[in-house]
Amino acid sequence: MSFLPDLATLLAFVAAAFVLTITPGPDMTLFLGRTLSEGRAAGFAAMLGAATGILVHTSLAAFGVSALIAASPEAFLALKIVGAGYLVFLAIQAIRGSSTFRLDGTAARRPHSLFSNWLTGIGINLLNPKIILFFVTFLPQFVSARDSDVAGKLFFLGVFFIVLAVPMSAAMILAADRFAAALKRRPKIMRGIDWLFASVFSAFAVKILLTQGR
Repeated sequence: MSFLPDLATLLAFVAAAFVLTITPGPDMTLFLGRTLSEGRAAGFAAMLGAATGILVHTSLAAFGVSALIAASPEAFLALKIVGAGYLVFLAIQAIRGSSTFRLDGTAARRPHSLFSNWLTGIGINLLNPKIILFFVTFLPQFVSARDSDVAGKLFFLGVFFIVLAVPMSAAMILAADRFAAALKRRPKIMRGIDWLFASVFSAFAVKILLTQGR
């Protein structure tokens, strides 16, 4: 199978993927936040949405579309503005909606549907220009430009990244869910978490706006 990299390349990719997966980002902030506020089903839905967004980016990178966006100052600027705006929207939503719980255990807000969480996960990755740069600059390091099946190997590595990232992300969600019940009995702590996640989303929004194209 010509799209399979050699063993040394795969091992190097696994090591890099592990580091990237455990590095905090907007998608991790989203699915952990939804797990704490709405339960692990919501967290898993957001995580699978983020994985779907990665799959779309993988396809775009394999066919060269991501490289065209990164190379176009106008397209890249538009994506940065929309992406940053989306993160600010999520930050405001976290503060206004609140994930705090009343003393009777009923939610202070109506939970998002699983489909809504999935869509949010997709959006948080599709609108992140840093992920486009990741696929334009990171994946090609593991594929030779002279390879006869560059697109196939890029697509394989992108899908392989998802396969590696999902179990690690799932472990984070299960760990967060384990502590969620205790946290929900402490409304002030949950309110602090709202502000924490809102601050993180805002910080990533600023970071996205400062991202430079190629």
